Amino acid sequence: MSYAIYVGRNLTAEGHAWLAGYGDEPSSHWLEIVPRTTHQPGATFRGGVGHTADLPGVRIDVPQVETTFRHLRVSYSYYKGVPAPITNGGLNEHGVAVRDVWSPSREELVAMTPRDQRGLNYSDLARVCLDRAMSARHGVELMGELIAGHGEASYGGNSHLIADSNEAWVVIQFAGGKGLWAAHRLGPDSIRASRPGYIHDIPVNEPGHPDFMYSENLVSFAREMGWYEDGPFDVNAVYGDGKGRWEGVAWIEDEMRERAARPEKIGLADMIWAIRTGKLTGDSAGYGQVVPLTEPENTSLRMMWHAPIGSVAAPFAPVFMGQDNVPPDFAKHRYLTTGEDHRFMDPRRDQSFGPDVVSQVNQAVEGTRCAVHECKRLLYLMLQDADRFVPEVTRALEDSETRLTVETARMLKLAEALSRAGNDADARHLLDYFSNTELTRSLDLVIALSASIEARLRTSGTLCADAPLKGLPQVW
Repeated sequence: MSYAIYVGRNLTAEGHAWLAGYGDEPSSHWLEIVPRTTHQPGATFRGGVGHTADLPGVRIDVPQVETTFRHLRVSYSYYKGVPAPITNGGLNEHGVAVRDVWSPSREELVAMTPRDQRGLNYSDLARVCLDRAMSARHGVELMGELIAGHGEASYGGNSHLIADSNEAWVVIQFAGGKGLWAAHRLGPDSIRASRPGYIHDIPVNEPGHPDFMYSENLVSFAREMGWYEDGPFDVNAVYGDGKGRWEGVAWIEDEMRERAARPEKIGLADMIWAIRTGKLTGDSAGYGQVVPLTEPENTSLRMMWHAPIGSVAAPFAPVFMGQDNVPPDFAKHRYLTTGEDHRFMDPRRDQSFGPDVVSQVNQAVEGTRCAVHECKRLLYLMLQDADRFVPEVTRALEDSETRLTVETARMLKLAEALSRAGNDADARHLLDYFSNTELTRSLDLVIALSASIEARLRTSGTLCADAPLKGLPQVW
């Protein structure tokens, strides 16, 4: 399902906008730095969904552009049969950030989706935006062009929240195989949460309105189906689930507006709170991302804050556009990776039984700690006595992030000074070293917390193999 929240620059302490959120999938997740890449003439990429997807389709080949941009993203291995690797988005070198969020289409649209649907799936659209978009508006235009030219392969309805330093756009793609989509612009005074993504009234009688974009058939198809006649065109009522803002969305938007009204406005700690609070985040959250939408002098200084699982049990640490790698602990592991349950790390298997029995995970990486697994372990331990351990863990994570906020600002100033002096390579090395050190340090903290909680649970006799599943009370 996933979750995203955008806060415009006029409402923030730092004077820049924020985009934050998480993916919501029962799958492996791993952090990636994807380099800028030059492609050969005539190159294509494979997109869409196959016959094993929940809403099946036919895979397609889509023309690739000459150059795709450097970006940071989290990938994962399974959601509703969409071919892996999948992504919900991230941040690219031009400062375009993308979050992908479920948005259910009305039942009639889901029912009319062709069983051999062809087009780009939600992950393809997010990845193309990271690969090609130079602004948030450009990202919306790219999605519209690709859907018009190649179609969209749906799993029942979807949305994206695309943002840059100036504005953000909520983009809804509807099921049905008709190429229906709509987009609404958010500005410097906006606060918007998506779970699910939603858009209400579009001024369809004002074509070319700067705050809205939509497919050419958005209104005509609704009239053809008898879902709309005249007057306000409420997108959610016509093509969505008709529920508007869900309870969790309304709650967090209202909470963030209260914070924005304070003299100090909204800062990093508030954005982290918005995706850490146990009312919204639990076991289903696969990771956490917080992106400051800034305009640094050097694109290498763009960054995002990353948590390996839902941040209720995982600390955030910085990742920079200019760094070359992340610790292997945060790379792809076998834990929860679809298909790894029948594969081996034995090169002889390839010769005897074919490639599908050989693991797709790097053997050396698998020999390291798995950040996702370690953070999940902490989550499950703290849930055994949530009243006691959740406040304790939250305090430890917040202390780590408070220290890191100061240190990150200092490192960015040093890197900026190095870059201005013409030492770009040294600036990138500094950020690479700092990020890798702090990501590793954050994982050490998680493991230490787990060891402490496990010891106390065992001492008290409350670590029981037959204990029922436990979670935090959530509003969605």
